[in-house]
Amino acid sequence: MTSKPTVEQPADSLETRLLRLTHCDRIEEVWTAHLEAMALYGFDRLLYGFTRFWSGYSFGDPDDFLVLTNLDPAYTERFIGEGMYREAPMARWALHNEGACSWSVLQQMSDAGVLSDTERKIIEFNRTHGLTAGYSISFRSVSRRSKGAIALMARDGMSQAEVDAVWEAHGDEIQLFNNILHLKVLTLPYTPPNQMLTPRQREALEWVGDGKTTADIATIMGLTSATVEKHLRLARAALNVETTAQAVLKAAFQNQMFVVDLDAHQT
Repeated sequence: MTSKPTVEQPADSLETRLLRLTHCDRIEEVWTAHLEAMALYGFDRLLYGFTRFWSGYSFGDPDDFLVLTNLDPAYTERFIGEGMYREAPMARWALHNEGACSWSVLQQMSDAGVLSDTERKIIEFNRTHGLTAGYSISFRSVSRRSKGAIALMARDGMSQAEVDAVWEAHGDEIQLFNNILHLKVLTLPYTPPNQMLTPRQREALEWVGDGKTTADIATIMGLTSATVEKHLRLARAALNVETTAQAVLKAAFQNQMFVVDLDAHQT
């Protein structure tokens, strides 16, 4: 017999909370709003990850990941920084599946004897950080190269049975919130600090994306061709790619190109 779902009653309606999420225009804003929304359902620690460089068997280079979390840095430094996620059972599930999955599957895998020693160690590592109950959502991929997922971790003292009861009662709402988060994040600029383009580098790449030649760009920007080439070379270096075409693609993936200057439009 499962426990009664424990869900805080929000002051405003579901529609209002969802609308607030869609109106966010910065990654930080939408993430903060989402943390507040999930906490109402008992999920007070979240780990969201997205890559556009998925190969079908690997998430790609961690430097290209978009990771959002409110987990303790001591945890993420090991789980992500040291690559533990590669062998984590729920991360591997997310890599090959879509939809939502209860962490009760971990106990089922343990009972069936199908967990490797490494997977057992990761589960124990999670346990030492109080991560013992939750749900994972693997989002529908928008291309063969992209993959996104989120782990919803229950607050301390909440059992997996209680989590499953909450999901039984509110799973559709929770998935709706997370799907909107994911789709919203895909539209917002996010750049790892070491891959940030300067305004000139961004402008030069935008003109390349519009099909302009180096000579065209030099005329448009009022620069010499050599200076344009310099901006493009530095853009390639910042984005850690070999060619300008790759730079245009990666900058587009990161929503660094053709972006609205939000600060300039605030009154």
